[in-house]
Amino acid sequence: MTPQFLIYVGGGVLCAVIDIGLMQILVANMIDPVIAASAGFVMGLLVNYVFHAKVTFKNVTTPVTFFRFMCLVALNYLITIVLVALAAQWLSYPLIGKLLSLPIVALNGFFLGKHWVFNQ
Repeated sequence: MTPQFLIYVGGGVLCAVIDIGLMQILVANMIDPVIAASAGFVMGLLVNYVFHAKVTFKNVTTPVTFFRFMCLVALNYLITIVLVALAAQWLSYPLIGKLLSLPIVALNGFFLGKHWVFNQ
């Protein structure tokens, strides 16, 4: 594993903490759970983009890089949903699909982030 990949994974963990933390804070303050989860997701996504643009890949943020980042997010979401659905259908255990998706999405996100989104 390269140091850059470890930074990438660390940024992902940081963003997950922000996502879940904000959701929990909002829920604790009586905000609707769906709204709280959505706010956490959006905040985590924005921090993720800025972190990877500035720290992981040291690139200037532009509308093009943000659009590409959002395409990558959509692709990784699709991969996750397909694996969860397949595991639910074939194994009656969707968590297996989610767990299988994590390394695939991490590697895909790093590779496409480096070579397509932020062009390194």
